[in-house]
Amino acid sequence: MKKVGGIVLGLALGLHVLIAAEGGESSAPAAVPAGTETGTAAPAGAVGPGAEAAAAAADAGTARAVLPTVPVVIDDRHRLGPGDKLSFQILEDRDPPKQLMVTDSGELDVPYVGRVLVAGKTCKQVAEELKKLLEKDYYYRATVVLGLDQISKTAGRVYIWGQVRNQGAIEIPTGENFTAGKAILRAGGFTDFANKKKVRLVRTQPDGTKQTFELNMEDILEKGKIEEDVTLQPDDFIIVPARLINW
Repeated sequence: MKKVGGIVLGLALGLHVLIAAEGGESSAPAAVPAGTETGTAAPAGAVGPGAEAAAAAADAGTARAVLPTVPVVIDDRHRLGPGDKLSFQILEDRDPPKQLMVTDSGELDVPYVGRVLVAGKTCKQVAEELKKLLEKDYYYRATVVLGLDQISKTAGRVYIWGQVRNQGAIEIPTGENFTAGKAILRAGGFTDFANKKKVRLVRTQPDGTKQTFELNMEDILEKGKIEEDVTLQPDDFIIVPARLINW
């Protein structure tokens, strides 16, 4: 009986050890990588491949949403004149600037608006005027950018005809007080039969009416009465008549 009891006791102890061993293995948690769905939460600041891709997509979307800023600096000093070259742009259209030039009559042919008189005005003044015209009929909001690309070397032309040595068109230099006396000198001066005391200057007003000045160029050029000279404007017409010949 003692031997049998020992065998039974040994079997009981072996079974207990086996059960204890199996229970110890099942109670130990399996190691799971951090940041997975079944694992523990990833520490703050850890970024996985998925998070990096999402951040890159968000940055790209933000870059597309932000429009580029355009610096708008419009000249407000130079008075526009014939031959000046300008760039015209409406920012809301997102089109490249269009090249425009002031005509000999002092007008600008503007898209949508048509011909606008700009001579004697600055780019800033014209831009404000165009903004009102565009928003009146075409745009809810129009941001007009009018850039001065090139200033003309001439401020227009005058025309001289009659008893001068070189008849025709004469360009008005930009920034110069160009008078009738200077135009006659530029034309080579009078001929021998010119009536210097009866020179006429014909000017067309914006409303189409004609204004005529009679100038005694003998007093102005030969006697030095330059205060009686007249500053010319584009498209002025100077007529030098012939004097009567007494035999």
